Amino acid sequence: QVQLGESGGGSVQAGDSLRLSCAASGIIFNIYAMAWYRQAPGKQRELVAIITSAGSTNYADSVKGRFTISRDNAKNTVFLQMDNLKPDDTAVYYCAAQRLRTTWGQGTQVTVSS
Repeated sequence: QVQLGESGGGSVQAGDSLRLSCAASGIIFNIYAMAWYRQAPGKQRELVAIITSAGSTNYADSVKGRFTISRDNAKNTVFLQMDNLKPDDTAVYYCAAQRLRTTWGQGTQVTVSS
């Protein structure tokens, strides 16, 4: 059974940083692409960043230069380093494991106040 557990969310001020972590179990982690999505109130869930099994990364335009996705295959964990946070980054952030299908974590709230 695949399980994803996010941590690291919280309430911060604009310009602050947060680091989200997502620990995976029940999968052969290093063959999965791992991604972070977010969903703000009243908006659709959107892709924030993705890292392939080979380590290639891609980011939403809105976070390029501020967020960094990385993975530690030895620890079955994917990270999202978020710097220079803005109020528009406020959302529930979800971890996702992607191969033939997508498995979602439960989400962690990030709130950025101005």
